[in-house]
Amino acid sequence: MKTEEKIIKKKYQQAKECPITLFMEQIGGKWKPVIIWLLLLNDVMRFNELDKAIEGISQKMLSQQLKDLEKIEIVKRKAYPVIPPKVEYRLTDKGKSLKENLTKIMEWSKDHL
Repeated sequence: MKTEEKIIKKKYQQAKECPITLFMEQIGGKWKPVIIWLLLLNDVMRFNELDKAIEGISQKMLSQQLKDLEKIEIVKRKAYPVIPPKVEYRLTDKGKSLKENLTKIMEWSKDHL
């Protein structure tokens, strides 16, 4: 039996045991999937580019979401020692591995919502 089949067949007694709960705690929410998707599409983006691309997010919230994604090694931050400061964000290999799943979510959303 494949790992995926084992995961689906397992009955979780509490939500906290379910891998989806961990996923939503770490990568879910309003902004993180959008940030990941933008970095999948653009490879590398600067902070201001992300800020302009995500309508409704504050700079404080964007900064926090990027730090959270960096902490779990989904996003890599590269700062250049120049003035004015130049900082770029890109996905790690771990972050890039989300592409297939996010694409499926996007397709499902277009078909059903």
